[in-house]
Amino acid sequence: MIDICQNIFSGISLGSILLLVALGLNIIYGLAGVINMSHGEFIMIGAYTTYCMQQIFIAYMPQEWFHLAFYFSLPAAFVVASLFGLMVERLVIRHLYNRPLESLLATWGVSLVLIQLARNIFGDLTSVKSPALLTGGLKIAEGLILPYNRLFIIAFSAAVFAAVYFIFQKTRLGVKIRAVTQNRNMSACVGISTERIDMATFMLGSGLAGIAGWAITLIGNIVPNMGQTYIVDSFLVVVTGGVGKLAGCAASGLGIGIFSKVFEIGFEAVYGKALILILIIVFLQYKPRGLFPDKGRIAND
Repeated sequence: MIDICQNIFSGISLGSILLLVALGLNIIYGLAGVINMSHGEFIMIGAYTTYCMQQIFIAYMPQEWFHLAFYFSLPAAFVVASLFGLMVERLVIRHLYNRPLESLLATWGVSLVLIQLARNIFGDLTSVKSPALLTGGLKIAEGLILPYNRLFIIAFSAAVFAAVYFIFQKTRLGVKIRAVTQNRNMSACVGISTERIDMATFMLGSGLAGIAGWAITLIGNIVPNMGQTYIVDSFLVVVTGGVGKLAGCAASGLGIGIFSKVFEIGFEAVYGKALILILIIVFLQYKPRGLFPDKGRIAND
């Protein structure tokens, strides 16, 4: 029972990370129909921004301020990843909207370039020192310990999801993004600048990937190809939950994370992941539009 509880907690933690990664991918894919294979590299950019911020604090700030480096890295990771996302959107993506195959190939090339660039600058392996507050764990029972860093990631993912949901439901930007997602031509006819919305959405999605990379530094090392560890699972989250659906993204992210860890109890990790993939394929045969499909006229467009 202790092992089951520990695996469920690990699954919730993994699901929270997948939610962070998939939120931005869901927004971009839902708006533009772009299969962005370079999305994982924005995770890597956020992680390396965290590492660079820590090095800046070591070199130029008093030693007693070092514990603040990780927290200052959060907005930095969002901004830097957003700027890289804007650059990729302006140079590559804007020519490929609603062309899934071409966008897949082009963004895969961008991914390879960014990985090699990171390898040339930083090498193959770096890491970030976690703040003292996030080291250790909460002991629930003998053999059941909940690490503080993973508890923080779960709470942080919930906060980010709430913030994104608020932006989409309660702000003018969110209304415009939803309008362009549902009907790009009609949105342009009523005066919405679809080009600006595309830019803003891509920056938002890339920034969310950047802060996912910031959070991932708490539980692992930083390597140039770290984003590719999460990109396939993130697409599974998006497709299973329903393209462009935030609630579906949360439900499928947590579900895939929990089942992945639970299946590891009776199977090896590789077989557990294969079983998850089989279940998703079977599920999509019956609900090809995901957990939360569009309804009404939108579903027929």
